[in-house]
Amino acid sequence: MPKTFKIHVNNSFEFDIEPEKITEFDAISLASNQYHILENNKSYKAKITNQDFINKTYTILINNNSYTVEINNALDELIKKMGFEVGTTKKINDIKAPMPGLILDINVKVGQEVKEDDPLLILEAMKMENMLTSPRDGVIKSIAVSKSETVDKNQLLIEFE
Repeated sequence: MPKTFKIHVNNSFEFDIEPEKITEFDAISLASNQYHILENNKSYKAKITNQDFINKTYTILINNNSYTVEINNALDELIKKMGFEVGTTKKINDIKAPMPGLILDINVKVGQEVKEDDPLLILEAMKMENMLTSPRDGVIKSIAVSKSETVDKNQLLIEFE
């Protein structure tokens, strides 16, 4: 597999860079995410304003012009050609009871927007309170249980839109 990096800039320009060329790159770190770059005897100020490591994309200000840069290696390009997405996961659309128990409290309402790890409800099982949290960002579509209701294992509790 070739060891070149494919660089996409603003979805308009594409460059191939060999690993040996990266070591020749003349850049000096000035501060966190700020660099001074020399290229063909021209001086540039660069600042990384946003970085998404999963998708390997960066927003970079160079002399006050903003550029979106995507950096892929040969494996990333192969995965893209095969139609797979890097960093994607199965989207969870419902919460089911992990064990039989009693619903002590419900912290959300239908139509409410929730973030990943927000508390959804408290399930008492085996004399222990278990806080069930949101597995993803989303909107509550329906709540299939009510407070003080007993539930069975795998019973539907909450659905997401």
